[in-house]
Amino acid sequence: MMKLISLRRRKLVNLLLLLTVCVGLPTIFIYAQGHKHLIKIAENYYNEDDWSSMKALTDKFDFSYMPGLKHLKSSTPELDRNGVVLAPGKVQFKFLNRGKRKGTPEDIVKQNMKDYQKLLSQKVGGPKDATLVPAPAKDDLHNYKHANATILALVRNEEVSKIGQSIRRFQKQFNAKFNYPYTFLNDQPFTDKFKTRILKYTEGAPVEFVHIKPELWDKPSSIDHEREKKEMQILFDHNIAYAKKASYHNMCRFYLGQFYNVPELAKYKYYWRIEPQVKFFTSIDYDVFKYMEDTQKIYGFTINLYDIEESIKTLWPETLRFLNENDNYKYVNPNGTFQWLVEDLQNPKKNKVAGGYSTCHFWSNFEIGDMDFFRGEAYNNWFKHLDSTGKFYYERWGDAPVHSIGVSLFAPKDKIHWFRDIGYEHDPYYSCPATDSTQHCEIGKFSRWEHLYDQNCLMNWLDHDQQKNVY
Repeated sequence: MMKLISLRRRKLVNLLLLLTVCVGLPTIFIYAQGHKHLIKIAENYYNEDDWSSMKALTDKFDFSYMPGLKHLKSSTPELDRNGVVLAPGKVQFKFLNRGKRKGTPEDIVKQNMKDYQKLLSQKVGGPKDATLVPAPAKDDLHNYKHANATILALVRNEEVSKIGQSIRRFQKQFNAKFNYPYTFLNDQPFTDKFKTRILKYTEGAPVEFVHIKPELWDKPSSIDHEREKKEMQILFDHNIAYAKKASYHNMCRFYLGQFYNVPELAKYKYYWRIEPQVKFFTSIDYDVFKYMEDTQKIYGFTINLYDIEESIKTLWPETLRFLNENDNYKYVNPNGTFQWLVEDLQNPKKNKVAGGYSTCHFWSNFEIGDMDFFRGEAYNNWFKHLDSTGKFYYERWGDAPVHSIGVSLFAPKDKIHWFRDIGYEHDPYYSCPATDSTQHCEIGKFSRWEHLYDQNCLMNWLDHDQQKNVY
């Protein structure tokens, strides 16, 4: 019996020694070498489920210092409470789902579209947060005191018929009543034929034709043409619209950081941007520019969309990089519209590809804005940083997402206005409210194509950022 017990003990000791050799020594060796080997494995072999599990740990542990895991940032009470941390080198944003949306992306789309159609079907008049200024009598129009504003159109000579259609509709619904001046911009000189036809459309309103200077329009000399060609081919292969169209990249950059510096626009504060082949479905019987002036609004829009994520892969990471340099965090308005920017429920793939940015933006073919905001230090310094990356050409950063991120970060949310009462279309999207004057559109309709319903971002802006209803 004693020999049997001794034999068992020897076997147990041998087993422990074997475990120590096979498990303990490699563990000690790896630890001695540092954790970089484990990180290399994680970088090469992780899957989404693994990352989801690891992210769940970040409420207690901070992995951000580890190579390859920098995007796993620990949560803080401030970040969990406010969805934002504004401190030197520590600017962060976190989606909090204040709209309490639940379910799959498909469920979110259905719920948002249901809420959108219900909201747009409610009868609406003009905004109620200001005394609206009605149109003067026709006989008194020449004495009317206008706000400091212009109607702005960037257009080519060959688009005269298409912009003419837009102006006719715009005149009927708004400007024939108020007679605000038009400013037409072109990177080429306008022809006499273009000017003559435009003057017929504008019905006596003041008109200025501006040839944009090359230094405000042309591609910067710092752009690496070989890299640009390579990157544009990649976008083209992914069917990204206008990927290889140089004039489109120039246009986006111009509308982002140059248009408000055009000498002929220096005398104006506000602008209303219009484009070829757009439609207006409602009569606008109050002075929109004076509404912007009286309420000190900075930006107004009608349609709110997701963008093509492959075209703006690094726009948000570059923005965060800027905000975390020096004391740039100071530019962020604590009452900004942050949740809408980082929402990840309706189109999570877009958020992932765009580095944490939802890609939601105000569709800028209709925008009413304060050029003094864009001329300001915060927006201009941010634009200079973005421009220094060259990615208006290496990627396809559009004017809509950049304008939208800019006003959302640097302006208080109550200075951004959804013109819920203005009916508008830029194919294939609509804004069709239930007003007394709405005509030629289906109330509550977002697009003529149902497969595009998931591109509607308006309810996310309203719900997650808890916007105040001024109607």
